[in-house]
Amino acid sequence: MQSQAQYVLRTVEERGVRFVQLWFTDVLGRHKAFHVTPAELEDALDQGMTFDGSAIDGFSRVQESDVLARPDLTTFQLLPWYEEGAGVARVFCDIVNIDGTPFEGCPRQQLRRVLDTSRQQGYTFFVAPEIEFFYFQGLDVTTDPRPIDRGSYFDLLPDDTGSQLRRRTVLTLEEMGIGVEHAQHEDAPGQHEIDLRYTDALTMADTVMSVRHVVKELARQSNVTASFMPKPLANVQGSGMHTHLSLWRDEKNAFIGEKTYGLSEVASKFIAGLVAHAPEITAITNQWVNSYKRLIPGGEAPVNATWARFDSAALVRVPTVKPGRIDSTRLEYRAPDPAANPYLAFAVILAAGLRGVAGNYPLPKEGVAKAGLPQSLGEAVDLMEHSTLLQETLGSHLVEWFLRNKRAEWNAYRGQVTPFELERYLPLL
Repeated sequence: MQSQAQYVLRTVEERGVRFVQLWFTDVLGRHKAFHVTPAELEDALDQGMTFDGSAIDGFSRVQESDVLARPDLTTFQLLPWYEEGAGVARVFCDIVNIDGTPFEGCPRQQLRRVLDTSRQQGYTFFVAPEIEFFYFQGLDVTTDPRPIDRGSYFDLLPDDTGSQLRRRTVLTLEEMGIGVEHAQHEDAPGQHEIDLRYTDALTMADTVMSVRHVVKELARQSNVTASFMPKPLANVQGSGMHTHLSLWRDEKNAFIGEKTYGLSEVASKFIAGLVAHAPEITAITNQWVNSYKRLIPGGEAPVNATWARFDSAALVRVPTVKPGRIDSTRLEYRAPDPAANPYLAFAVILAAGLRGVAGNYPLPKEGVAKAGLPQSLGEAVDLMEHSTLLQETLGSHLVEWFLRNKRAEWNAYRGQVTPFELERYLPLL
């Protein structure tokens, strides 16, 4: 710890860093930060930053407000888009109580807790998400969002703004030590995708937060809006965050075996856990009213709790492994969208799969729906409310706040009159 702090302080001095941002997220996954100068940095790294948790949605009630943001020094990183000598760096924080115990309202701490449970069972959880998003022209897009291009799947467009931004984003991420497997144009106009290289789930959750920040910041600098909204445009596909995942034990992939498609008994039970518990965890992996505009029949997003080898509309897919790459055996969970809180999403996906392993869940027949996924945020929240799995995974503090917040969002949405209703009904009724 001391050597890490010395490295951070020395880097700040040698690279002319003027501010260090202490990053954390609220329950919904929104970016929060303190900004400290080099003069205050040593104390912040040593003692953390005390703040009023009741000011952050979902953190603390007024009567128990003070919490501490404690930097995880292994996450220190310079932000490359700032000039040398006037630089800015960031470090992720865990939120703890004043006595140093983990704070139950901190999403990062909740993921840590689930990962600790996994490690006690001998498993390390690795993930690799595919993050889809849209680029829109200009910075004011709320009334008339116009895609920045007219491309489709894998289109090699002329060197337009979208292609330049995607390329610059990948280079910036790699400069920050974030591995990108590949990037491409997606199906819809203005839609792009960045696929991240496998790593452990906590590092990846931090990485997803970094990617969202970098994508938006670089777009803003070019007078472009980047959005991770799950379904920003009608009549085209929405943006997902298909997440590839595997469990490793004793430095070996625990999903490799002799069962169907080269899967192990552990992998089969993990699939069964995901399929069985998917409806109740969907409020976490798809947490916005708009999320359910993507989860509709007829597209590539799942609507039923099924698994399959090739069906792109299945909830859980078993990707084909390249010859000689058996260690890449994995599952793909296709429900999440890129606007989810990655800490909570990875936590509940892991918890659901592990429940299947621990409970010896039988693998359902391929392609046969165990149940339907919720078709609205209201339905998803109702399922979440009665979920023992989520209470045990996330804790009552976080679940209770999440339910209150999402019920308020759903009720506010239900009271809206949409352009669809006005156009269809006002002249006729």
